[in-house]
Amino acid sequence: MAQEEVTNLPPEQWKSSRLRDFQARLLERMEAARDGSGMRDGRLGVVVGDRHCLLDLREASEIANFMPVTKVPLTKDWYLGLANVRGNLIGVVDLERYLGGEQQAWGKESRVIVVSTVLSGTSGFMVSRVLGLRHIQEMTLLHGMDDASEISTGKRYLDRNQQEWIEISLAAIIGDARFLQVGL
Repeated sequence: MAQEEVTNLPPEQWKSSRLRDFQARLLERMEAARDGSGMRDGRLGVVVGDRHCLLDLREASEIANFMPVTKVPLTKDWYLGLANVRGNLIGVVDLERYLGGEQQAWGKESRVIVVSTVLSGTSGFMVSRVLGLRHIQEMTLLHGMDDASEISTGKRYLDRNQQEWIEISLAAIIGDARFLQVGL
């Protein structure tokens, strides 16, 4: 949407218009990265609790806004329930709680990262906030931090602002035995 089109909108619609534009551009860039025409080193920057995390764009298919989630009885506290995303049921997981942190509350900036259909397509991860694309070639790889866990690639980066980022593998999470056992 052009700047002049935004300024013709009532002020209460400016934010939603800019958000839709941001999400559309981000999805275009994610598609470009997925088909190889984008930058190979692009990652999706998200905040999970107080952690800044990087997700491989090929492992995510969509960034979804808040949606109704139906709780499933007798499941782990990190399993939020089932949601309908574009006609498909997905299991929604509180990524912060899954990582051992506190339960997240839905906020205005919370989003669900839907896992790529290549990996599963039936799972989504609630994150606190989506920050957009980050390029690891513009970051410094921190050495001596290779503490790979079931969710981490073991890689940590430092950006120009001295912000530390941990790279998380959605593929590793959905293949983890703990993730596959949502029932109590």
